[in-house]
Amino acid sequence: MVYFSKRCAMAILLAWGAVAPLSAAEAVADPLSQYREMLGGDNPADLWVSRGEALWTEPRGPRKATLVQCDLGLGAGVVKGAYARLPRYFSETGAVEDLESRLVSCMVQFQGFKREEILASRFGDGERHSSDLEALVAYVVTASKGERMAVPQNTSQEKRAYSMGKAIFFYRAGTHDFSCATCHSADNKRIRLQALPNLTTPTGAQAAYTTWPAYRVSQGEFRTMEWRLNDCFRQQRLPDLKYGSPAAIALTEYLARNANGAVLAAPAIKR
Repeated sequence: MVYFSKRCAMAILLAWGAVAPLSAAEAVADPLSQYREMLGGDNPADLWVSRGEALWTEPRGPRKATLVQCDLGLGAGVVKGAYARLPRYFSETGAVEDLESRLVSCMVQFQGFKREEILASRFGDGERHSSDLEALVAYVVTASKGERMAVPQNTSQEKRAYSMGKAIFFYRAGTHDFSCATCHSADNKRIRLQALPNLTTPTGAQAAYTTWPAYRVSQGEFRTMEWRLNDCFRQQRLPDLKYGSPAAIALTEYLARNANGAVLAAPAIKR
């Protein structure tokens, strides 16, 4: 596939800025506003979406099967609206799963891939290799664009995941004694040019969660929610957040549930 590389993106930004520079106030409020304006309705994430759509219906893996048998919560093969209702409990796995862990479960069950094989390329690097999992996420997420978030809390497992996610969100640890709440539990916070949404409120959670996953200009890569959470752990100087772990899913459950009622706008474009 053709990548919209970090170097290319930055060159365009610089060239555009030379023609129509932002005011200081505009740059602080939204440093990517001109980039988005230049692209119009286009988003480089569309490259991942197209590849993900092809992967969804392509016979792959040792079993040469497609993913149209995969139930994302609304029935086998139903993609539209599914992401707006995840995470949720799945009886066949006996666990609450987010989109990424659910896709992994389906790839293992129906296509015969080994879990470790899938996770070896869970994230692309924007230059040398791409991730099939990220492409599939992009496709499924885009199919829910415009849908309202409606993450269920119908089972004891879902309620427990929410409580666990909330506890992790406020848990302080690491060399800097940070928690997720250190940056994301108050209004009007900022770090450098980056606004920090208050994820403990419906307004903040809705604005933030509904724009992820996203294309990141600085990396020339489509990034998923599990990647974003792991990057937050990195910035807190905590050990890596294990992909698809109960902790990762619980955090996603907490944020997604707090965003209920908002219209999904992902994939967005981030710095």
